[in-house]
Amino acid sequence: MNILFSVLDWAFMIYYVMIIVYILMSWLPNVQSSPIGQVIGRLVEPYLAVFRRFIPPLGMIDLSPIVAIIALRFIQSGLFTVIAWIVAMVA
Repeated sequence: MNILFSVLDWAFMIYYVMIIVYILMSWLPNVQSSPIGQVIGRLVEPYLAVFRRFIPPLGMIDLSPIVAIIALRFIQSGLFTVIAWIVAMVA
């Protein structure tokens, strides 16, 4: 059980880092067009696009990644709670 939580925790942490790297890449256009930048963009942009539909940018500042990271944290917490509840019910 601890292994499952560890794997999921690492997966969420990697995705958090990918979102932050993607945000930083927006300041460096040459990095976005690199192969690694394109892969990160393909993995992160669909998730961020959901929030960009509801949260318009404030001038040159896009707040949707901040809200996306907070939402991802809530999703992680909720998922861990549900898994712990299911394990407690089965055991």
